[in-house]
Amino acid sequence: MKLTVSQLLSSDKKDIDIQVNGWVRTFRANRFIALNDGSTINNIQCVIDFENTNPDTLKRITTGAAVLISGTLVASQGKGQSLEIQASNIEILGDSDPETYPIQPKKHSFEFLRENAHLRTRTNTFSAVMRLRSSLSFAVHKYFTENGFYNMHTPIITGSDAEGAGEMFRVSTLDQKNPPLTEAGDIDHTQNFFGKDTNLTVSGQLEAETYAMSLGKVYTFGPTFRAENSNTSRHLSEFWMIEPEVAFMDLAGNMDLAESFMKSVISYVLEHNKDDIQFLENRLIQEDKSKPQAERSEMTLTEKLNFVVDNNFKRVSYTEAIDILRNCKPNKKKKFKYLINEWGADLQSEHERFLVEKHFKCPVILFDYPANIKAFYMRLNEDGKTVRAMDILFPGIGEIVGGSQREERLDVLKEKMAALNIPEEELWWYLDLRKYGTAVHSGFGLGFERLVMFATGMSNIRDVIPYPRTPQNAEF
Repeated sequence: MKLTVSQLLSSDKKDIDIQVNGWVRTFRANRFIALNDGSTINNIQCVIDFENTNPDTLKRITTGAAVLISGTLVASQGKGQSLEIQASNIEILGDSDPETYPIQPKKHSFEFLRENAHLRTRTNTFSAVMRLRSSLSFAVHKYFTENGFYNMHTPIITGSDAEGAGEMFRVSTLDQKNPPLTEAGDIDHTQNFFGKDTNLTVSGQLEAETYAMSLGKVYTFGPTFRAENSNTSRHLSEFWMIEPEVAFMDLAGNMDLAESFMKSVISYVLEHNKDDIQFLENRLIQEDKSKPQAERSEMTLTEKLNFVVDNNFKRVSYTEAIDILRNCKPNKKKKFKYLINEWGADLQSEHERFLVEKHFKCPVILFDYPANIKAFYMRLNEDGKTVRAMDILFPGIGEIVGGSQREERLDVLKEKMAALNIPEEELWWYLDLRKYGTAVHSGFGLGFERLVMFATGMSNIRDVIPYPRTPQNAEF
């Protein structure tokens, strides 16, 4: 009977004959193999009868080798495990070069592991992170399916810029050395593959809105792209976005949905990924010991996740938040890197974390932001200077969700687009939604990698996606 390591370690049966595949993590004393197959953070010990094992086979049992082990599952006599395998036969699968295998049983830097991203999930840290990523992905689909949403696959190639930022990757089949030109000397995109200038999408939101206005409740979960030349620990050029859109829902309903969703997906991994979370929590605790006291985490990873699940999210207007920040000690004593002096400031992570971790001591939803720091599609409030936007702020990370009630009034939307020089002919179909059966509707966006960072405690976004795409880096 062939079983996974996870199945073996959770088995209530002993003295049964089994087979298991996996990769050797360590091999000591020519007798003890620590075997892992990726199904769990935990290894299973396999005890080899070296006196009756071919010496050539023993030489080939090296860290990283893939093996098939046959034997008997028995109660362990050693410390640290309750079960082990008494191996009767071991088969080495394929080749293994111990001299060049980069993932040795020692601590490697994350930078080194990014250079070996094709092998880094052989380590405990990255196998735990990627199992959590998988569970979170499933939890996202589970939540929306159970709450009556339809999954929509929005286009990856698009002719519109949903965010208005202009930092997009162009999609073209034109000859780069000798592109066709117009009489004015510009590139003639009518001769391009799609007959127009097209790019990789930065968001599926606008297309999702069109489906929400017929199917009621939809969500997207797909790749998005930003050609922002930013080499920070929080930016990727390719990342995944979760974007629900709901018809007949206002800003208050949007906040309810986002809070319910975030609590649900985090609760799921707390229940189903306990071993991985515990491992990552212990890693962070050890990491903290080498930091100055002021830089150490105030909450363990589990405490941080429960902080979200167990607390009601405090809802605070942007205006109230500015008053709190302007009058707080870090601002008055100039401890903030970015001082808050007046209404209209764009909040930074340090401000968001202060509100969550120090002032309210719970997750926070800020709403009604200044119109001039938010996107054109957000509904203008009656005061004429704020929009029905909302951001969710979490401990340790700041903003994690951004959303709004969408502008459903045709005349107001046209005015906002004109003020931002967004041509109506580019988004004629988006304007049509405001002509035919227009209604209040809302939605939000969540960068999936930001969620994985929060759930794993990883500090660099490049370490929560299998193969990070960043400026000057498209390896693997």
